[in-house]
Amino acid sequence: MSQQIKIKNALISVYYKDGLEPLVRLLSQQGVQLFSTGGTEQFIKDLNLPVTAVEDLTGYPSILGGRVKTLHPKVFGGILNRRNLKEDKAQIEEYEIPEIDLVIVDLYPFEETLKAGGSEEEIIEKIDIGGISLIRAAAKNFNDVVILASKDDYATLQQQLEEQNGETSLAQRKAYAKKAFHTSSHYDTAIFNYFNTEEPLTLFKQSINSSKTLRYGENPHQQGVFYGDLDEMFTKLNGKELSYNNLVDVDAAVSLIDEFIEPTFAILKHTNACGIASRETIAQAWDDALACDPVSAFGGVLIANREIDLATATEINKLFFEVLIAPSYHPEAIELFKTKKNRVILQRNHLELSPKQFKTLLNGVIEQDKDLIIEGTDQMVTVTEKSPSAAELKDLFFANKIVKHTKSNTIVFVKDNTLLASGVGQTSRVDALKQAIVKAAAFNFSLIGSVMASDAFFPFPDCVEIAAEAGITAVLQPGGSIKDADSINMANEKGIAMVTTGIRHFKH
Repeated sequence: MSQQIKIKNALISVYYKDGLEPLVRLLSQQGVQLFSTGGTEQFIKDLNLPVTAVEDLTGYPSILGGRVKTLHPKVFGGILNRRNLKEDKAQIEEYEIPEIDLVIVDLYPFEETLKAGGSEEEIIEKIDIGGISLIRAAAKNFNDVVILASKDDYATLQQQLEEQNGETSLAQRKAYAKKAFHTSSHYDTAIFNYFNTEEPLTLFKQSINSSKTLRYGENPHQQGVFYGDLDEMFTKLNGKELSYNNLVDVDAAVSLIDEFIEPTFAILKHTNACGIASRETIAQAWDDALACDPVSAFGGVLIANREIDLATATEINKLFFEVLIAPSYHPEAIELFKTKKNRVILQRNHLELSPKQFKTLLNGVIEQDKDLIIEGTDQMVTVTEKSPSAAELKDLFFANKIVKHTKSNTIVFVKDNTLLASGVGQTSRVDALKQAIVKAAAFNFSLIGSVMASDAFFPFPDCVEIAAEAGITAVLQPGGSIKDADSINMANEKGIAMVTTGIRHFKH
C-alpha cells in the first residue's frame, strides 16, 4: 500500500476562488502540472501560471451549457487508476491518461441559492454533477490521490506540501477523504430534503456541518457534543463554554421569550419558567420576574426581549446566574457583567429557526412540527355562566403562553402579566395544582383575583374546586374531556369564569 505520494498532476475546478492563490502558486513552483476548467482556468492564467484546459486533455469541449465538462475517462481514469496495479498502469499508458494526484473541487452553492429564495430553475441548476463525481472518485482512491473539497483546507495542504517537499502521507490523504465524503453526503442531504416535502414525511435525513465537544453531557460521566453553529445564533460576550444543560435551558428560554411582544423578562430553571413578567420597561419586568421565585432563580438562565441597560444590569448583577440572553446590551452593562468571568452573556442574533424538531428515541428518531400555535382571546370560548373580564382574558392569554412552555402536567397562576406560581412536571394535575398553591404561599402571593391555566383538560372537577377556594376567578383549559360538564358545573357553582381553547399543549 502506497504511503508517501508526490503530487505531479492536479485538477482544479472551484466555484469559490478566495484563498486559492497561495496554494496554486506553490503547486506551480513544485512543478505540478495544473489542469482546470472555465473560470478557474482563467483565474490561474491571470496569475501568469501555466495551466492546461480539461478540454485539451479530453478532446471534448464543455457542452450543454457547462453541464458536462469533466465527465470523461481521461479525467476519471487519471483519478481512479490504482498505481500499484500493473493492469491499471498499462491501460492509462495505452490511452495516454495522466495520473491525477490532487483534486481541488468544491460544489455549486445549492444551500445558499435555496436560502436566498432562488427560483426552482436556479436551485436545480445548482445541483452539482461533475463536482460531486470528482469528489467521490478522488476520495475513493485516497490511497493515491489527495482530495480537497473545501477552501478551509487550502492552508493545511499548503503547509504539508511545503514541509514534505510536495508529498502527502496516507494518513493525510485518508483524513481529506473523510472530509470529502462528509461534504458530498451533506450536499446530497440538502438536495434530498429540498425534494422531500410531501406530508407526511416517510424518510428522515439530517446533516449538520459543525460541532462542538461539550465539557460533558447531562452529568459528568456522560460525554456530550453539540452539532450546530452557536456563533450563528449568539454572540458570546463573556463567560465559560456552554454546558449540555445550559444549552437545553437556553433552547427553552428562547422558545418561551419569543411568545411575548411587550418588554418581558423570564427566568428559567431546568427548562421551566420560575419567574416571568411583562412590563412597560425591561427593568420593571426584571424586578417582578425575580420576585416570582428568587430561590429558584439562583443559578438560573435569564432571558429578555429588550436591551439590557446599566441600571437593569446593576440589579441583575446582584444575582448568581448561569446564562443571560438579550438582543443587545448597553456597553457599560457588558463591562459590569464581565467582572465575573464565568457568567455567560449571550447577545442573540436574528436567525430563522426550523419549524421542525427531532430527537433520538429507542432505535430511531422521532420528528414533529414545533408547537407554534398559541390561542389568543379570539380563540377562547366562554363555557360558564360568568364571562371573564378584559383583564382576566389578558392574564389568561399570558398564562397560556407559559403553560405551553412548561413541563406537563402543569398548572399556572397569573395576575397582571406576572407569573405567581406554577406546578410543573407532576404525575397528576391535582398534584401540580397543589404544588402551585404551596409555592404561591411560600413567596407571599395572594391568589385572590388571579387566573389559572392548564395544559390539558380536567377529567374531574377537583382542580376547579380547589383553585376557586384559593381565590382564582377565571380558568383556561383546552376542553375535550367527556366529563367537561363536571368542571364547568363546578365553575358555575363557585361563581368563576371558564374558557376553553380546543388546543392542548402537552410538553414532555
